[in-house]
Amino acid sequence: MPTKYLSRLLSLVLAGLPVLGSAQEKPATKADQLQIVQGTLLAPKAFRAAAKRVLPSMVTIEGIGGLASGVSAAGIQAPGEGPTSGLIISADGYIVTSTFNFIRKPPIITVTLASGERKVATLLGRDETRKICLLKIDGMNNLPVPTWAERQQLRVGQWTVALGIGFGGNEPALTAGIISATSRIGGKAVQTDANLSPANYGGPLIDLEGRVIGISVPLNPQSKEEGSGVDWYDSGIGFAVPIGGNEKIIDALKAGKTLQPPFLGVQSEPRGTPPSGAHVLQVVPKSPAEAAGIKSGDQLQAIDGTEILDVTHLQSVIARYNAGDKATIKIVRGEEKLEVTPEFGTPPAQAKPATPGKK
Repeated sequence: MPTKYLSRLLSLVLAGLPVLGSAQEKPATKADQLQIVQGTLLAPKAFRAAAKRVLPSMVTIEGIGGLASGVSAAGIQAPGEGPTSGLIISADGYIVTSTFNFIRKPPIITVTLASGERKVATLLGRDETRKICLLKIDGMNNLPVPTWAERQQLRVGQWTVALGIGFGGNEPALTAGIISATSRIGGKAVQTDANLSPANYGGPLIDLEGRVIGISVPLNPQSKEEGSGVDWYDSGIGFAVPIGGNEKIIDALKAGKTLQPPFLGVQSEPRGTPPSGAHVLQVVPKSPAEAAGIKSGDQLQAIDGTEILDVTHLQSVIARYNAGDKATIKIVRGEEKLEVTPEFGTPPAQAKPATPGKK
């Protein structure tokens, strides 16, 4: 049965199932029960068929040498240990994977293609906000490239399949789930309840058509530390970074850039009922905010046209940017309305929030 037909049939079967026991639904009939059985039997076939479409574009990556390695007390292999996954994104040899696999900074990186051919790769750029990085293998011009899923068409509840190579066995690891949210980590990632682990990091998260939704990476909304997010291993909270539509990011990585989290440098508090913006308590000395002219007492109203609802929303909006990006911020200062255009910096080492009333 063709992959496209198989996946659509599965989606229709599962989407059309009545809610068993619901007060608003009639009791399940034998036909309903038959649909459930058919859907259960059909699911593994649909998952395998979807995976088959993207497997030619998957590669196995190995790092040789680098910083000290080992296995954690929980038995989880350390970052960069053993083979891991990557995905070809262009016919001429660009490959995207997770930075989790390069924390040890191995001096030698090899890539094994689906054909079995092995190549030496160069690590170009890193995006520390999305936890992805870009590799390049030379002398290639006809590598298989996957199809990207359009992000605007993603829906919560949509089936996903996560694939990964490494941590034992020749067959890719496969885990299935649904999309839990389409915009997480400052809009940078899609969330899935598929159980992601180091076996999946760097590999693709795909839909039932075999289209790539994103690259599975360990992310933690509460931490920007290197390697954070792996502690949610197989928790049902996983993240994938979309590649389609992120051409600007890929171009920066091709140029060898390292993209860092943004830093504005304000301590703010809520005032009034959202949407009310964010009230600035203090400005960090020598910060981008101070350089742009933001002052204590200002009310931050909008960033590049996005209205700031409250303090939490302010942090979420700032997280959409990278260090070095510029943004236009609308400010209310007393009766005056202003606009400033700071350039986000990088977070200072061990930065601590300013204490109100102290200098």
